[in-house]
Amino acid sequence: MPPFPAIGVGILIHRDRQILLLRRKGVHGAGSWSTPGGHLEFGENPEACAIRETREETGLEITSVRFLALTNDIFEAEGRHYITIWMEACHRGGEPVLSAPYESDAIGWFDWADLPGPLFLPLQHLLAGECHPSLSIPAFLGWEA
Repeated sequence: MPPFPAIGVGILIHRDRQILLLRRKGVHGAGSWSTPGGHLEFGENPEACAIRETREETGLEITSVRFLALTNDIFEAEGRHYITIWMEACHRGGEPVLSAPYESDAIGWFDWADLPGPLFLPLQHLLAGECHPSLSIPAFLGWEA
């Protein structure tokens, strides 16, 4: 029997026209930029996972957590398959810190029009509209160019 896909939760945290990104280290996708996120734990709902992962990775508190989309993410070279539940949240205040330096080595707010690269595969899918439902993040957030 083939392995089952894992469930990840990604959190798109925004303030003004910026999103919070971390550069991954020591985990799959190392060297790529992604939002805070991680595995959904047994018995946990996606909102609670988003709040927990954000606090664990950045020290930030978030508010207004809501469902955004799903992506189907197959990491062929690593033999991994994830269904990523994307949540969107507002920045409550304060500045992020690298609270999990074994998982990431850089963190920052990036202008929507000038994101660093390379981007983590699930984030690439989300930004390309390769998600369910298909959507435009700038339009969803009211950031029409």
